[in-house]
Amino acid sequence: MLGSGKSAATGPTEERRKLAEKAMDPSRRLGLENEDIRTMMRGSNMVKVRSSRWQKSRNLRLLEDGLTVWCESTKSSRKAKAQQTFAVTEVECVREGCQSEALRRLSGSVKENQCFTVVFRGARKSLDLLCPCEDEAQRWVRGLRALKDYVANMTQKEKLDHWIRGYLRRADQNQDGKMSYDEVKRLLQMINIDLSEQYARSLFKRCDRSGDGRLDHIEIEEFCRELLRRPELDAVFRHYSSNGCVLATAELRDFLGDQGEDASLNHAQSLILTYELNDWAQKNLFMTQNGFTMYMLSRENDVVNPDHARVYQDMSRPLSHYFISSSHNTYLTKDQVTSASSTEPYIRALIQGCRCVELDCWDGDKGEPVIYHGHTLTSKVPFKEVIETIGQYAFKASPYPLILSLENHCSVEQQAVMAKHLRTILGSKLLTKPLSAQPLKDLPSPEELKGRILVKGKKQTPHLSQLGKSGSYASFSSSSDDELANSNKNTPKRDPAKVSCKLSPELSDLVVYCRSVPFRGFENVSENQPNEMSSFSENEALKLIKDSGKLFVRHNSRQLSRIYPSGQRLQSSNYDPQEMWNGGCQMVALNFQTPGEQMDLNQGRFLPNGRCGYVLKPSFLCSPTSNFNPEITGGGPGHVPTQLTIRIISAQQLPKINTEKASSIVDPQVWVEIHGVSIDNARDKTQRIDNNGFNPQWNCTLSFQMQVPDLALVRFVVEDHDHTAKNDFVGQFTVPFTSLRTGYRHVHLLKADGSSLSPATLFIHVKVSRKGVPIKTVSERMAKAKAKGKP
Repeated sequence: MLGSGKSAATGPTEERRKLAEKAMDPSRRLGLENEDIRTMMRGSNMVKVRSSRWQKSRNLRLLEDGLTVWCESTKSSRKAKAQQTFAVTEVECVREGCQSEALRRLSGSVKENQCFTVVFRGARKSLDLLCPCEDEAQRWVRGLRALKDYVANMTQKEKLDHWIRGYLRRADQNQDGKMSYDEVKRLLQMINIDLSEQYARSLFKRCDRSGDGRLDHIEIEEFCRELLRRPELDAVFRHYSSNGCVLATAELRDFLGDQGEDASLNHAQSLILTYELNDWAQKNLFMTQNGFTMYMLSRENDVVNPDHARVYQDMSRPLSHYFISSSHNTYLTKDQVTSASSTEPYIRALIQGCRCVELDCWDGDKGEPVIYHGHTLTSKVPFKEVIETIGQYAFKASPYPLILSLENHCSVEQQAVMAKHLRTILGSKLLTKPLSAQPLKDLPSPEELKGRILVKGKKQTPHLSQLGKSGSYASFSSSSDDELANSNKNTPKRDPAKVSCKLSPELSDLVVYCRSVPFRGFENVSENQPNEMSSFSENEALKLIKDSGKLFVRHNSRQLSRIYPSGQRLQSSNYDPQEMWNGGCQMVALNFQTPGEQMDLNQGRFLPNGRCGYVLKPSFLCSPTSNFNPEITGGGPGHVPTQLTIRIISAQQLPKINTEKASSIVDPQVWVEIHGVSIDNARDKTQRIDNNGFNPQWNCTLSFQMQVPDLALVRFVVEDHDHTAKNDFVGQFTVPFTSLRTGYRHVHLLKADGSSLSPATLFIHVKVSRKGVPIKTVSERMAKAKAKGKP
């Protein structure tokens, strides 16, 4: 639909048109012979399971758009109605068999091959389903996975077309395939645009070729094409086109040069062959306005450097040289007082690329240890089930080592059970001895530890009778001693000596490269072994960064540090991770179940390097003799004065916030934030645009001066402006400055839970100047060369 109008020359061939139409329809793109999709569209009767007692018959059906599943519900509340459907984009993964807590309890009473679980992103509860037969279950599992793959590979053009077609179906109230003016007005409200009555009527009349007061299919396409027209993209096109109709290869090359990309003629020609649909233009190596729009909306033009979508960093450095994506209280679904403990948060964290998960272990019934937040009302989940889940999902998103941070409160007997489960379930993936018999000089690298699972905890001292620092036998825990000693947990204050217990040798033997020890200060750094690491509460870490920043950076160049949230955060809120990364801390553990700015920053930090959960720290954070101090950044290592200039040009297809009120339209405003060392932290905003979430235009330029750009994150936030209350969050996107591309780019916005807000985007222009010397564009360089050539 977008860019499908005929160009000045010959139109696309019939074959290409059919291919384009097929791309718009998921069922056609997947092939009509795909019986899985057809089965889903016909619908299936299943049993929705919550427990052995709660089982309800439900009908599930894939709707006509091919990307939304309708699930029958008998509830009439607004929340229940909202959850009667789910989009394929909301699905984190599909688990076959009885793998969820609810289905596991039914194991033996139901056939495992007839069950599956849909795990959603964010806080939405998983959907456990029991099908009447194995074939039907398999068709839904394969079909959902196929649709997930389809969505992941959709172009922005396909997303826009799918988005508008969905609204067209909803706006066509009598479903006759035609639209009256009243239905068109309803469509405009749905898509978040407040056109003036005069303009809306004139556009309707212009497209109503038949003059019958109703738009047929072709006329609707024309109407939507006018709505989706991008005048700001047209302006960029005309700036580089000498005749305003096409871009010659050399003109496209100049544009690519200004974008900071490969400005060779070969690259320009390859883009024309890829994105130009007009046969005549493609044959003569021209790019039309439609072809240019297709390219600008493609992934190739994303704001994030495409080279960073794969593992591109050196992965052969010691573990201490990397930021490591880390989760705190991973088992919790919500707060740390009353919420449920589950295996599902582990799945979500691991699929997001998390490489350090926490297990809070306590003695359970019948000799089986359990995981929960001790001395609270949180529910319990068997340790064995968590390890089975970890074994299945450990390396789905990343091949690099996974660290299990065990906070152990178990008896020696149940510690031995834990060790047995770890060995038998994880098998060869579990690291049980050093990679080399040679004395350890540095920690091994992520590359050397690929596919291995490491246990983090305390290790038994050579003499079993030796007492720990507190006067008790050394306990096996990651941070519980420190947390108890500092009263940071939501537990009664107790002497750590009284809660420490003897360490099971079977469990102790599993600790190889992540041996937890109390932090002993910076005096005897040379005596620390590389495999020794310490845990710090957020307040302890902040104090070290502010009082001894340079020494902490040096410490973190060789030793691993794990930071955990204060126990006073009863609602599982998060601290600012950026301050910890500034000090070189590797394992900055956050509550992954709690969305917000802090998790946005975490997602942005680990966006590059193929989202593998390991990001190489800047060189000035990796040297044991570094003079970098995150609190004093005026000169010295990492100090590269840089000006970042961002022009917020426009936004596209922002969603409605108040869906209850049909006439409600957003008043969007954009914030740009810099998160880095304290001197670089800044934020600025555009003006608001009233009543237009569909295609608001700002053309607002914001500038930021940075001193340590290698640590900076750039966060784009869109809000719905409100005069009387706090602005509503619409969407955001966070990217490391080092992954940000210059030139005209699209920013693909995310929801609060980190999932896609497709097709919502920002259109921006990025310019970078280092040390006061701007990076020249092609046109600026040519003008300068001409000026020099004048007599």
